[in-house]
Amino acid sequence: MFSLVKENIKIATGSIKSQLLRTILTVFIIAIGITALVGILSAVSALENTIAGDFSSMGANTFNLQRYEFNTQRQSGRERQKINPIISYRDVKEFEDNYNFPFTKTSISFFGTSQAEVKYENEKTDPEVSVLGINEHFIQNSGLEVSEGRELNYFDVANSNSVCIIGSDLKKALLSDVNPIGKTISIRGAKFKVVGVLKSKGATFGNNQDLRVLLPIQKARTIFTNANINYALSIKVDKKDMLEGAQDDAIMTFRNVRGLNPIEENNFGIERSDDLINRIGSITQYLYIAAWIISIITIFGSSIALMNIMLVSVTERTREIGVRKALGAKRKTIAFQFFMETLIIGQIGGLVGIGLGILVGWGVSAIAKFQFTTPWLAMFSAFAICFLVAIISGLFPAIKAAKLDPIESLRYE
Repeated sequence: MFSLVKENIKIATGSIKSQLLRTILTVFIIAIGITALVGILSAVSALENTIAGDFSSMGANTFNLQRYEFNTQRQSGRERQKINPIISYRDVKEFEDNYNFPFTKTSISFFGTSQAEVKYENEKTDPEVSVLGINEHFIQNSGLEVSEGRELNYFDVANSNSVCIIGSDLKKALLSDVNPIGKTISIRGAKFKVVGVLKSKGATFGNNQDLRVLLPIQKARTIFTNANINYALSIKVDKKDMLEGAQDDAIMTFRNVRGLNPIEENNFGIERSDDLINRIGSITQYLYIAAWIISIITIFGSSIALMNIMLVSVTERTREIGVRKALGAKRKTIAFQFFMETLIIGQIGGLVGIGLGILVGWGVSAIAKFQFTTPWLAMFSAFAICFLVAIISGLFPAIKAAKLDPIESLRYE
């Protein structure tokens, strides 16, 4: 039995090689569908990993008070979108002074600029460095880590010390040849001593998180004096079971800061990091569905093409089938031969498609600077789909070949 199967596989392989151009075209048709499936799923997975990784770095026990909710409703008809006031420095300081929920740390920060020019001795960067004013809890609440030196502490912030923490890319650009700790850099004419270097975080959607400077918030306010600066509040809860209580207390405290009466709606937003991740996951689900729809349509076309090609092959080899039947080949043997040809072609197409799909996904991830991961689910799905396509496409041609009358087949020209 095994020898017969081996012989049939050998015959099927020989037949495929004898029709090389047709086989290549068939493999290419199948590969297009699999490439679409694996490529799109890889790119979507990389996008999801990148965004989720950025938000999850804040930790599941962190929530933010901000100007608007993450899912701000669009205005419709004559209804105007509510414009919330900015979160001012007075707001954040009053909140910090009055929010005393146990086991919490409150981070205050603001974004100064994204176009700062940083100087060190005779070297300077392009005007593309981001500068943030922060308090002593910002680094921990944001999921950042210091790879060299130390973080900003309470005394740095309270005394408005002229110190700073720089990103890893800024270190490479200005201080790659020296130990950056203790060196003095200049921003807008003000000098700051470097006390720490952040661990690399990479870039997201072109936003380089490693090309930035963190300054004590009071010192940063002397450099960036815009009256409409919007501040950010982030609260980290050390005990997860106290998160809901901490969040409710924060809402009540900030409502008091804003002077809202009990019947007024919040004029600010509150977001938890895990809520953001869940919402992003729900958005990417639609992308996954779109990828599957596109791929299934393409693969359906591939299965039809493969079936037609195998039917043509059965017609062209009618005489060969007649000779084999005359020599004693059984129907199931003939059917197995053609079925095996279809299966081999389908799996070759699948392998080519998987390889091209991974390259497409990796290319998109590299261009967009996403966190590419090997798409195992897409690969296993592609193998299963190719096997199913081969079965469906090869079944009818194999049955047709098995049912051919040997006498009529020998007469076929």
